[in-house]
Amino acid sequence: MRINGWIAGLAVVVATPAGAHEIWVERDATGPARIYLGEPAEAVPAQGDPEFPKLVKPVVVGDAKAALTRRANHIEAAVAGAGDVRVQDDSVFAPWKQEGKAKGAIFYARAGRAETRGALDLEFVPVAANADRFTLLFRGKPVPDSSVTVISPDKWQKSFKTDASGQIEIASLGAGRYLIGAAHEEVAAGKVAGQPVDGVAHITTLTFVR
Repeated sequence: MRINGWIAGLAVVVATPAGAHEIWVERDATGPARIYLGEPAEAVPAQGDPEFPKLVKPVVVGDAKAALTRRANHIEAAVAGAGDVRVQDDSVFAPWKQEGKAKGAIFYARAGRAETRGALDLEFVPVAANADRFTLLFRGKPVPDSSVTVISPDKWQKSFKTDASGQIEIASLGAGRYLIGAAHEEVAAGKVAGQPVDGVAHITTLTFVR
């Protein structure tokens, strides 16, 4: 199966154990953050996606003390204060073999578009606070010509490409929560879930409310 199950037309094709699954975060105002694992283009089942049990220890970046409470179909994070919320997790799927090489996946997720800085290895960063235009950054550098999927509040979805500056503008499709996602393959030795790998699939999402 491929990580671009819902990221249609993704230029980087990387096989993973569970194709279309992503981590994403939702937050309403200053309430707790909700961390999901599943297929963001589909309604979240009341009892959680079949892969949800594999979401065990997501890390709230910048708020390591945030209490995590497991709910039926998501993990609730009691994040402090207002602002954007970021999560990452490299332990969802154990590294696997692909064409004789060890591969791993790291998931990143962000809720909110108020901050114009990046804090994740792969992240959508708004060009201005609450802007509709974002730069896809990998370790601080723009990622041009990268496939990006936009999922609207009514689950309409379409694939786009970042421009030469690694930017993409999200057209307004009405009020509600939007999700954008992308992936980037790193062909380099590293570690995922504490295990050595020859390459890493970095997979990121961002949600925001209009």
